Amino acid sequence: MAGAYIIDAVRTAGGRRNGALSDWHPADMAGEMLDALVKRSGIEPGAIEDVVLGCVTQAGEQGFAFARNAVLASHLPQSVPAVTVDRQCGSSQQALQFAAQAVMSGTQDVVIAAGAESMSRVPMFSNISLHQREGMGGGPFSGRIKQRFGVDTFSQFEGAEMLAAKHCLDRDALDRFALRSHQRASAATAAGRFAGQIVVLEGADGKHDRDEGVRHDATLDAIGQVKLLKEGGVISAANSSQVCDGASAVLVVNEHGLKTHGLEPIARIVNMTVSAGDPVIMLEEPIFATRKALARAGLSLSDIDLYEVNEAFASVPLAWQTALNADPDRLNVNGGAIALGHPLGATGTKLIATLVHELRARGGRYGLLAICEGGGTANVTILEAL
Repeated sequence: MAGAYIIDAVRTAGGRRNGALSDWHPADMAGEMLDALVKRSGIEPGAIEDVVLGCVTQAGEQGFAFARNAVLASHLPQSVPAVTVDRQCGSSQQALQFAAQAVMSGTQDVVIAAGAESMSRVPMFSNISLHQREGMGGGPFSGRIKQRFGVDTFSQFEGAEMLAAKHCLDRDALDRFALRSHQRASAATAAGRFAGQIVVLEGADGKHDRDEGVRHDATLDAIGQVKLLKEGGVISAANSSQVCDGASAVLVVNEHGLKTHGLEPIARIVNMTVSAGDPVIMLEEPIFATRKALARAGLSLSDIDLYEVNEAFASVPLAWQTALNADPDRLNVNGGAIALGHPLGATGTKLIATLVHELRARGGRYGLLAICEGGGTANVTILEAL
C-alpha cells in the first residue's frame, strides 16, 4: 500500500468571536487556505483530485455543500470536487485521515484535507437551536437513545466536570494549566514560531497575522476570578477553549503524486486511529484512542517527541497526561485552544499545521495529535517529520 505524505499545512490566525475574522464568509476563508496550499507547493490547481473539509455547524453560511462552496470561492478550477465531514471537534482531523486513506489506496494521488468554522457568523449549536425555536422536531437525541444511557441530554460541559472528578483534578490544577496555555502561546507568538504556518488575511483592523485570543498578561488570580459554569464545579470559561473563527488545510499525496508533481514532503502519516466509548462522559476517549494508536504503530509514548491534545477543556489534556504518565514538557508546547481558540471543524488540520511545523523546527521525529469529540469518539493521528 502507498504511503501518505504531507506537503504543507497552513492555517489562519485565530479570530475571537466578533473579532478580526468575523467579516469573512466562512467559504471565502476556507477558499483562502486552498489557494495558499496551491501557491506554496507550486502544484497545478487542476491536479487536486478532491477536497475533504471538516465543519461542525453545517447551517446558514456553512450549509449546502459547504466544502464545494469553499472550492468555488477559491481559485481552484470548478472541476475539483469536495465533500464536508462532521466528526464534531475532530472533523478536519478526520478529513485528513480520509484524505490519507484515499491516497494510500491509490484511488487518488493528490487530496486536500481542510476545515473551517466561523463561530461568529454560525454560532455553535445554532443548527439545533433554530429548529427548536421554530418547534421543528425534538432534537438530535431520540427517546431511545436517552433511555439507553439514562440521561435527558448529552453535555460536553457535564462531561468535562465528570472527567475532572474521575481523574482527581481540582480547579487549581485546571486554572494553572490554563495559565500555562496562555504563557506558552504568548512566548511562541513573540518568538514568531507560528509565522510559517499562518496565512495572513485582511482583518477588521488590517492584516490579521496573530492569534487574537492569547492573553499575554494572564495571571492565575485573574483566571481564578472567572465564574464557574456550575456551582460546586471546577470548569470555567477561563479554563476552557475559546470560541474562535478560523480555517486550515493540509495537502496530502502518495508516492506517485510526489514523483508526478515534483513535490517535497514535510511529513509522513504513520498511523490513523478513531475509537468510540462512553457518550456521557464523552471527553475521555482520547486516552483509549492513544493507547490503540501507539499499539498499532508499534510505538510507545516515549517515542513521541511532541503531543497535541486539544484543549476543549483543561480537564481533557490533564486527564490524558495523568492517565498516560505523559511528559508535560512535550504536551501542547506552544499553548492550545484555551489561549489560541478552538474553531471547531478547523481545529484538526489547524493542530496538524502546528504540530508538523514545530516538529521540524525542533528537529523532532514523531508527533501525535488527539482530539475528543461529541458523542464519545476520538481521533488520533501520528506523524513523522521529514
